[in-house]
Amino acid sequence: MIKVRKRKILLLSGDGIGPEVISEVRKIIEWFNKKKSLDFQIDEDLVGGCSYDKNDTPITDEVFYKALESEVIMLGAVGGPKWDNVEFAKKPERALLKLRKELKLFANLRPAICFQQLVDASTLKPEVVSGLDIMIVRELTGGIYFGEPRGIKPIENGERKGINTHSYTSSEITRVARVAFELAKKRSNRVTSCEKSNVMEAGLLWREEVQSLRDKEYKEIELSHMLADNCAMQLLKNPKQFDVIVTDNLFGDMLSDQASMLTGSLGLLPSASLGAKNKDGEMRAMYEPIHGSAPDIAGKGIANPIATILSFAMALRYSLDLDKEAGSLEKAVQDVLNDGLRTKDILSNGTKEVSTSQMGDAIISKLQ
Repeated sequence: MIKVRKRKILLLSGDGIGPEVISEVRKIIEWFNKKKSLDFQIDEDLVGGCSYDKNDTPITDEVFYKALESEVIMLGAVGGPKWDNVEFAKKPERALLKLRKELKLFANLRPAICFQQLVDASTLKPEVVSGLDIMIVRELTGGIYFGEPRGIKPIENGERKGINTHSYTSSEITRVARVAFELAKKRSNRVTSCEKSNVMEAGLLWREEVQSLRDKEYKEIELSHMLADNCAMQLLKNPKQFDVIVTDNLFGDMLSDQASMLTGSLGLLPSASLGAKNKDGEMRAMYEPIHGSAPDIAGKGIANPIATILSFAMALRYSLDLDKEAGSLEKAVQDVLNDGLRTKDILSNGTKEVSTSQMGDAIISKLQ
């Protein structure tokens, strides 16, 4: 019996193509409400550059409190050249960092899956990427993006100095490592932990704490350690050697973007940012495609909504305990790709180009 919850879903479309891809998710949520008698309560609001234009801030207190009260936050994308000259504290991306930090969304899950129908879209040889299925677990609220001190300050001789501090505590490391180990138990019991322990003390602490947690609580997991720069090389050389990769904020940012391009398109890959579970087993979470706002194609109806739709499938699985519905949505995406329907970014010979909205409608038709 599924526990009845409020199921409040907050849609934050953001900037660029964000409203276009989130619109397709809204259609799918409404389909589930109507056809499966689910009780999702939808709210929508502004975040990012569009919020700055209207409210002089990338996220208002009102929107932040809505996020606090929502079981699922679906984010489109934020930012764009229009806001390049906005003061740093009010840049669209600060809204994203605030949500991650203040909601304590410390674990970012980024799957990199190469769909069999799109093997030829990858720049790597088919035999290298065919069957690829990696899960990257990135620590999201610590490290160099949040460390203090930080800033730009004048120094002698008329120069300036930029400072960012990379630091981690034992608890910050072990909590994200635990997420990786738990995921590995449901996959193939293998975790690769990546850092730069050869040159960074924080990296050495990372390596030691991950190993200690494994030895104490996860003896069944096969754990290997790899320097982050070597991992970047190995992702191109032999990506299928990996299953679950756990790493810090900075390296996770870079390695997950690199892994995503093994699959052929940023428009295909979802992500989940998860917080800790409370005593009732509930947690705050935000789901978003890993692609950016793509302002160059915004408003043209050609954006690929699949990454955002698959992000909602992750929400169904991780936040709403609806594994069956998540699986049906993922299968619907596969079925549409099997039919040869493609948005412009993944178009190839012998396939049919469809718009953003047409792709969403086709996926809904497969849910029927």
